[in-house]
Amino acid sequence: MSGMKRTTEKNLMVFSGRAHPGLAEEVAQQLGTGLVPTSAYEFANSEIYVRFEESVRGCDAFVIQSHTAPINEWIMEHLIMVDALKRASAKRITVVMPFYGYARQDKKHRGREPISARLMADLFKTAGADRLIAVDLHTAQIQGFFDGPVDHLMALPILSSYVKEKYGHEKLAVVSPDAGRIKVAEQWSNQLGGAPLAFIHKTRDINRPNESVANRVVGDVKDRICVLVDDMIDTGGTIVKAADALMADGAAGVIIAATHAILSDPAVDRLKNCPATEVVVTNTLPIPQERHFDKLTILSIAPLISRAIREVFEDGSVTSLFDGHA
Repeated sequence: MSGMKRTTEKNLMVFSGRAHPGLAEEVAQQLGTGLVPTSAYEFANSEIYVRFEESVRGCDAFVIQSHTAPINEWIMEHLIMVDALKRASAKRITVVMPFYGYARQDKKHRGREPISARLMADLFKTAGADRLIAVDLHTAQIQGFFDGPVDHLMALPILSSYVKEKYGHEKLAVVSPDAGRIKVAEQWSNQLGGAPLAFIHKTRDINRPNESVANRVVGDVKDRICVLVDDMIDTGGTIVKAADALMADGAAGVIIAATHAILSDPAVDRLKNCPATEVVVTNTLPIPQERHFDKLTILSIAPLISRAIREVFEDGSVTSLFDGHA
């Protein structure tokens, strides 16, 4: 009878791909467990091989992988890990993607374009994922692309409490780098005690990726420290132009706060030389030592992810993590 009893106990197991093992180790540690030993390597033609070194039968599996460059390689590894778990009889598979690759391709701007963010959700579903956990999706509707539960975690409480503690005594304004992200800026404003809002009105040339053209500040930022908030910094072009526009409009200073530090070239140079005095990000993506710079502050997202995993595992409420901002 004791043998039977043991198999009905839930068994939490945490797995990590090779993209960002440091974050996964931190998450596992906070859950009071270790990462399941995994062997992963490439064949000569660059195909990926993955095998777990212990039984996963009947477990509640959480597979963590951040979609960082080389992004297609790590997404493929993530999918293969899910397939391996499914074929080894894991009971439930939750895919944890601190950064969801292809999230920016979430709608068609022109004819004959893909909606790759939807394709990503379909790929993980086909591989065997029962559930997704992601942090600060580029747009909220991506939650609906996956046929199953999606926990959309917000880094806002982590970032805003840091900013509040450090700059709370200053005259602040919250600035969205474009009109589309004004909702997030509103939540920031609430966290920072009702700081006034502004946004940058920008125009884009759809034929030129990663570039925005004209910038105009809408809202009063004069003599205020501006907290410029975004979900990601890729090449840094948009955010740096926004910082320049704010200073030109009489801001007292600029702090940049973003969840995902992609930091593709030439982001680090741009940020180093821009008027912002601090760039606050989380570690949803690995930031190698050579991309660290003096004004960069990296906050850990591990407490948020580990709490979400624990809530999912214990069938609790993930919504309760957001103080009602879910």
